[in-house]
Amino acid sequence: MNSVESVVAQIQGLSSSADDVTHLHGLLKQSEELLQSESTRLAPFLAELDPSKHSLGYLYILEACTAAPNAKEQANELVLSIARFLNDCAAEQIRLAPDKFVSVCKRFKDQVMLLETPMRGVAPLLTAIRKLQPSSEHLTSLHPDFLLLCLLAKCYKTGLCVLEHDIFEVDQPRDFFLYCYYGGMICIGQKRYRKALELLHNVVTAPMSTINAIAVEAYKKYILISLIHLGQFSTSLPKYASSVAQRNLKNFSQPYIELVTCYVNGKISELEAYVQANREIFEIDRNLGLVKQVVSSMYKRNIQRLTQTYLTLSLQDIANTVQLNSPKEAEMHVLQMIQDGEIYATINQKDGMVRFLEDPEQYKTCEMIERIDSSIQRIMTLSKKLTAMDEHMSCDSQYLAKAGRERQRFDFDDFDTVPQKFNI
Repeated sequence: MNSVESVVAQIQGLSSSADDVTHLHGLLKQSEELLQSESTRLAPFLAELDPSKHSLGYLYILEACTAAPNAKEQANELVLSIARFLNDCAAEQIRLAPDKFVSVCKRFKDQVMLLETPMRGVAPLLTAIRKLQPSSEHLTSLHPDFLLLCLLAKCYKTGLCVLEHDIFEVDQPRDFFLYCYYGGMICIGQKRYRKALELLHNVVTAPMSTINAIAVEAYKKYILISLIHLGQFSTSLPKYASSVAQRNLKNFSQPYIELVTCYVNGKISELEAYVQANREIFEIDRNLGLVKQVVSSMYKRNIQRLTQTYLTLSLQDIANTVQLNSPKEAEMHVLQMIQDGEIYATINQKDGMVRFLEDPEQYKTCEMIERIDSSIQRIMTLSKKLTAMDEHMSCDSQYLAKAGRERQRFDFDDFDTVPQKFNI
C-alpha cells in the first residue's frame, strides 16, 4: 500500500470478520512507516472510519496522527476524539495491538493533564482498562495512569473499583510499584487504612535490585499509616523483602523513624515539638497532613490504653491523663472513637463519667456470618491460585536454570547440621 487512501480502503474492507482483521493487522504493520510519514494529514481520514467497526485500523491511524506534539489549543479536540474511540472501540480488535492502544491512552492522559481537567480522563481510561485486560487479575500499563487521574480529580471511590480485584499478572515492575503506591494514596483518601497498608507494604517488600523513589515515598507513608491505624510500627522489614530495601529504606526516611520513637514514648508534648521542628521536611514530602493525623491518633491510643485499666473514668481525668485541654475536648474524642467503633463506652452527661464496655459483637448475626464465609471463599480461591502458580514455576525452564545457578553458590558446609535430638 503506497498511499493513505489505499490504507483506509483496506481498513474499510477488512474489518468484518476475525480472519479479515488478522490479515488487516499484517497489512497495517507493513504500512507503519507510511502512516508515520503522513502523520500531519491523517486526522481527516478518521471521519471516514467507524471506531466500533474499524477499531484496529482506526487505532493505527489515531496513534500515528497523535505522535507529534500538540499545542494546548488542540488538546481539547484531541481529548474528545480519543475519548470517543476508547468508548466505542471493539476489545477483540484493539488487543491485537496492545502497545499502540496503551500509547494512545497515555497521550490521552497527558492531554487531560495539560488541560488541567483530570476528571475528563477518569471514565474513558477505566473503559480502556476493561477492554485491554484479558481478565480482572491482569495489571495493565494503564492502571497507574488511571489511579493518578483519580487522585488528581479526587475520584477516590472510582479508583477503588479496580483496587478491589486481586492482581496475579504483572507486565512491568514499574507499573506494579506505581499501582500500589497510587492505590495506597486513594485508600488513604477514603480512610481505608487497612487496604492502604496492604498496598504500601507491597511496594516496600517487592523485589528490587536498586532502591527507587517510589519505594522510598511508599515507606514514608507506610510508617505514618501504621501509626495512625495500628498505633505502632516495626522498623524491621520481613525476610522476603529485598536486601536493598532492608539496607536503604531507613536511611532515606530517618525523620520518620525518629517520629516513630517519639510516638512510642507516648508524650504528646514531645511529639508535637518534634513535628514542629521538622515541619519543613514533612511539607516538602507532602506528608504534613498525615503527620498531623499521627499526632491526633496519639490521643486515641492513650484513651484506648485507659480502657484496659479502668471501667469508669471522668472526662476530667481522661483530659488530664491524655493531655487534652478540657473535659469538653475529651468528650469529643471519646464520642468520635465510639462512632468509629474504636472503643465501646457510654457517657453520663450529668456527672461527666465515662463507662467503658466490652465489644458487643457476638459473631452470630447473618451479616457477620456472610463476611466470614466471604473471607473463607477468598482464601480458598487464593490458595488454589498459589498452588497453580507454584506448579507452573516448578516447570519453568528459565526459573529452573536460575535456581540451579544459585544452588551452586552454596556448599553443604555453609549450613548447620540437623540435630538428631532436641532437649526439652
